[in-house]
Amino acid sequence: MNAAPPILSTIATTISAAPAARSGGMTVWMRGTSPWVANILPTLLTLLMAWLDYETGWEVSLFIFYAVPIVMAVWWAGPKSGIVMVIFSGVVWWVANHGSHPYETSFGYAWALINRLFYFGVVVFAVGIVRNKQEADSRHIRMLEERRQMEQDIVRVSEHEQQRIGQDLHDGLCQQLAAIGLAVRALADDLKTRDTTAAHDADQIEESIQQAVLEARSLARGIFPVHVDRAGLSPALQDLARSTSRLTGVKIEVRELAEVQIEHPDTAMHLYRIAQEAVANGVRHGGAQHIIISLLISGSSVELRIEDDGTGMPDFSAAAARPRSGGMGLRTMRYRAQMLGAHLDILPRTGGGTCVSCRLPLLTQTEPQTWPLLKTPPRAD
Repeated sequence: MNAAPPILSTIATTISAAPAARSGGMTVWMRGTSPWVANILPTLLTLLMAWLDYETGWEVSLFIFYAVPIVMAVWWAGPKSGIVMVIFSGVVWWVANHGSHPYETSFGYAWALINRLFYFGVVVFAVGIVRNKQEADSRHIRMLEERRQMEQDIVRVSEHEQQRIGQDLHDGLCQQLAAIGLAVRALADDLKTRDTTAAHDADQIEESIQQAVLEARSLARGIFPVHVDRAGLSPALQDLARSTSRLTGVKIEVRELAEVQIEHPDTAMHLYRIAQEAVANGVRHGGAQHIIISLLISGSSVELRIEDDGTGMPDFSAAAARPRSGGMGLRTMRYRAQMLGAHLDILPRTGGGTCVSCRLPLLTQTEPQTWPLLKTPPRAD
């Protein structure tokens, strides 16, 4: 055969193209089998190259094609199998061209073989690097997918537990308190017929029990907002404002609630939880006395906005530079927005306080329902 090409660009092209053409299911299957099985096809291809080499003679160079089974062996079975395939290809090349090579001495013929083995060794090294990089990328992608799945499971389990606790509060504690309130009411009526001073005390006990029932139901609705469904986000936000205002004494207004139809129940729940966490942060950490909740349609997106007049966050620029900063509540808000494909901003409010804005893509009825999060209600003709 002719002397080896002095440039490795052609071989580099083969290195990058061959694994890509054979990636996917076959690569996964080959890497999962025994190296002996993975090397069957490269071995057969090497023998085919040797037979063609023998038949065509020295004038037709098939040198570069020996790299194909070597690349396959490295990509499927690893660098060790590639080295074995290099040695095997050298042996069959030696045998196929032994009777027709133009070298006058055996040393020259052996030196040509050494050159070819060196080039093929470079091929093994290069493909090994590409293979290691591909495996590292695959492991990183799997790790990210597993982490995302774990985060989704954590949110799902947390949501399930909140719903269970809220349901237990509503069906258990609230009902028991209501029954006790009825019993105290009956006792108060009985004491009034006897004209005793204890009747007034019974009335006060009843009022306290009724207040406890209201607070327990407010807690239950906050933990498990049963009416957050396709058309219930706006009522749920209004109920959130009423119950939180009653429990904390903070003035909470709901303004500009747009009529947005929720296509997926989880979407409404995530938006509700973001609003709930923003309101809780404004009350607990910001010391707010006035909170405004808005649900607006702006162009091709819907915006959930919570504004308060509290002390605000200490350093917005630092928070923006460190997206993972903040407490568990802020991280949960960011993650819920990420799950929805929404954009969450926590910014200082003009005049003091904090503004939490969550923007979510809005689908119209003319768009395909491949991302069924939100859509505007149909217009009447």
